[in-house]
Amino acid sequence: MEKKNGMVKNKLALFSSFVILCICMYLFFPFPNNPVLEARTTFMSFPIRNQDGYISLGIMGSFLFIIALILLFIGMKKYQFRSILIVVLVYTFLPNLLITTYQETLASGITAISYDNNGQCNFKLMDQKMNGECNLELHNRSNEAVSFELEFIDSFFMEDDVRMESLMNLAGPYRITIEANQKKSIHINELLDLSGVPKHIDGGESFSIHFKITEKDKTRTL
Repeated sequence: MEKKNGMVKNKLALFSSFVILCICMYLFFPFPNNPVLEARTTFMSFPIRNQDGYISLGIMGSFLFIIALILLFIGMKKYQFRSILIVVLVYTFLPNLLITTYQETLASGITAISYDNNGQCNFKLMDQKMNGECNLELHNRSNEAVSFELEFIDSFFMEDDVRMESLMNLAGPYRITIEANQKKSIHINELLDLSGVPKHIDGGESFSIHFKITEKDKTRTL
């Protein structure tokens, strides 16, 4: 009697796992806007909870992802845990690789702009004015120069509509141009008049800041 070898035990389970993983990645693909930016609680690439409460689609995506891993385990005859680890790593890093590849080949305008999420702002109150200083780096991965307007958005963890990063918009919007295939360090230092702003911070520093960039009718949140 011929002995069957191989790593696959259940092709249907394996195929179902692949399909579910593709659905999960499609639903929460972090481009052109990242759906986890507003999330306070996340699982993998799934936003679970934001300032308005729990996100049903993110919770459903998390369950689907776990089901996909279970089906992968069922579908493999051996190396199940190794396969699950590989899938988790690929699922984590593949989106960024695909985004970078797209931006360097087909993208144009602000869709070719990438951000390393390392921007920071510092605020110091002086009477009714505040000195705001922000630093960030953007990368234009296309073969053409890109011009856009930049508008800061507040941290999604701020309570009671207290303004922080968005205070920089009192002196904005900021017109930015980045040459083809270039990184640009952006330094903004402004003295902001807070006389018409009822709720604002009294000073401080924020990291991993986020903002909107606008080019004609296109807008991205980074």
